[in-house]
Amino acid sequence: MSDLFTRSVPHRGRVLLAKIGLDGHDRGVKVVARMLRDAGFEVVYTGLRQTPEMVVAAAIDEDVDCVGVSMLSGAHLALVPPVIDGLRARGSDVPVVVGGIVPDRDVPVLTAAGVAAIMLPGISADDVAATIDAAIASR
Repeated sequence: MSDLFTRSVPHRGRVLLAKIGLDGHDRGVKVVARMLRDAGFEVVYTGLRQTPEMVVAAAIDEDVDCVGVSMLSGAHLALVPPVIDGLRARGSDVPVVVGGIVPDRDVPVLTAAGVAAIMLPGISADDVAATIDAAIASR
């Protein structure tokens, strides 16, 4: 039997990946989903055009350890804080990580809003997994 089917990968956590707003570019989030899956994470992908409220509901329903939001539209300052606020309002301390195009000037704003980490284009698969591990450990 192939090693692909017999190897054991330790379970590292459950991650919800989301595309919020009208951003229809999902290639990157699908690549990240595969990276995380291959690293031993269980991945739930919500699909395109989610609202912050839909992401919060899915995170609560799926009992995830981390939420990853993929943003390429430039709407991260408007769409990510409502996810964090919604999670906190529901009593959840699940960390939120943002990936995608985030200008340097917006990083401190997102961090102040409660974003646990920001991943920019070109990040390696190992660094993606390590970032999610660190976010989960910070709970």
